[in-house]
Amino acid sequence: MSPYFGKPDFSALAEGHAQRDRIDLVSVADILRNAFVYPPHSIFEGVKLVTFGFCPQHDMHVAPKFHFRFRNAGEIPVDASADQDWVAAYHRLLCDAVLRSCEGMRAPWLLQSGGKDSTTLSIACADARPDTTCITYLGGREENEVESAAHVARTLGLRHETLVCDPGRAYDRYLAAVPRLPLLTADFALLSYMDLATEIGERGGDGVIDGLGADSYFGTPVDRRQRILAGFARDLRLPSGIAELPLVDRSFQLCFMLGTLQMNAIERVFPGSRFSDDEVDGLFGRPIARESRARLTLFNDEIASATSPWEKRDMSMSIAGSAGAFAKGLYTASALSVHAAYPFCDRTLREWIYHEVPRDQKVDPVTHLNKMLIRRHIASRFDELPYVRKKGSFRFDLCGLAAQRFESVRDYAQQAHDLLPGAVPWLDRNRQRLDNKYHASKFYLLAIVLPWLAHHRRDLQSQALAA
Repeated sequence: MSPYFGKPDFSALAEGHAQRDRIDLVSVADILRNAFVYPPHSIFEGVKLVTFGFCPQHDMHVAPKFHFRFRNAGEIPVDASADQDWVAAYHRLLCDAVLRSCEGMRAPWLLQSGGKDSTTLSIACADARPDTTCITYLGGREENEVESAAHVARTLGLRHETLVCDPGRAYDRYLAAVPRLPLLTADFALLSYMDLATEIGERGGDGVIDGLGADSYFGTPVDRRQRILAGFARDLRLPSGIAELPLVDRSFQLCFMLGTLQMNAIERVFPGSRFSDDEVDGLFGRPIARESRARLTLFNDEIASATSPWEKRDMSMSIAGSAGAFAKGLYTASALSVHAAYPFCDRTLREWIYHEVPRDQKVDPVTHLNKMLIRRHIASRFDELPYVRKKGSFRFDLCGLAAQRFESVRDYAQQAHDLLPGAVPWLDRNRQRLDNKYHASKFYLLAIVLPWLAHHRRDLQSQALAA
């Protein structure tokens, strides 16, 4: 289940199929703790996934082995061919990757954040698929990517559209798709993606072009903030209500740091604020978090073999990326019957960059800026863009979701009371704290998980009665 391997086939997971059996409750704990299910597991006990880093020939039920494919991605030395026109070669290969990945699409739409990856893809799409429409999601108050993204599209002659986040609308679209989702993840951009993909379909698009996939083989240097967070991740067990104490509960920064203290350094790399182990045990009404944490053991030896901090981070991020970031798009596309294209996962392009492109075209040896080849490709068409300097993202209004859909989520919590008996008490106890993004992030995880549980438990019960 990875765009690096090709297009995933979820037909075996259609409703009523024999492979859909019992819900894996440890996988539910995975999502509450980390926002995704640790591969090779899935939300169903009988379904295992071959994500990138695993071998399709291995038995994922018995002997899965993880090996990171892009070791020392930033360490390719400069060689005698370094004076060739790397930008021209990259542009040609990226255009080919766009054509291959979009084959069969009648009306492709590019998720255009205004950042490096989507901007370089826009340049390629303008040549390879000039019928592409760019769409930018205005999802939160932290940053506004619309101006930069619109400028890119306008300059390249591509049509550009904007979608402003309405968290209630996005959630309603998610609920409508739940019966058709093949599997479950709770990536913090899932609702943004569901909102965008639904909108694209309603506006006549039949495919989504996604800029994921380049980080692992370009390499991502570890910045100062990431080093500090890794140092604060001490794997402590603190009282489950510590972030609910007066004054503490109003500070996102303080709650975030208390949450970080309870994580290990690898799980702190995964995006977002999530439930602590004690909180997860409280939601289930029994110890289960340790079973989720034990799943990390499968990856420990490979991560411990990393030769640099950035390789260790790349390995850790690849776990979350395969089962979270990629999964959100793959599951959404399957549920909405649209194509999903990932040009950066194209084998020819990625192998050329990984094996042949020299180090200084990936990461600047002095400034440690990454994706230098992509930056130079963009510079061949544009002056400096603000979101080339600072990465944009499809943010989502977490606090707005809690304000607009609290009662709906609480209703689902009541329906799932026998599985997560602590969900209703947690919601009631924290209702007045959901204007803090830290607590709203946890609400988001419940908002994703609870309706899926409610629907699929009914579905599986019906199957059992019919049998």
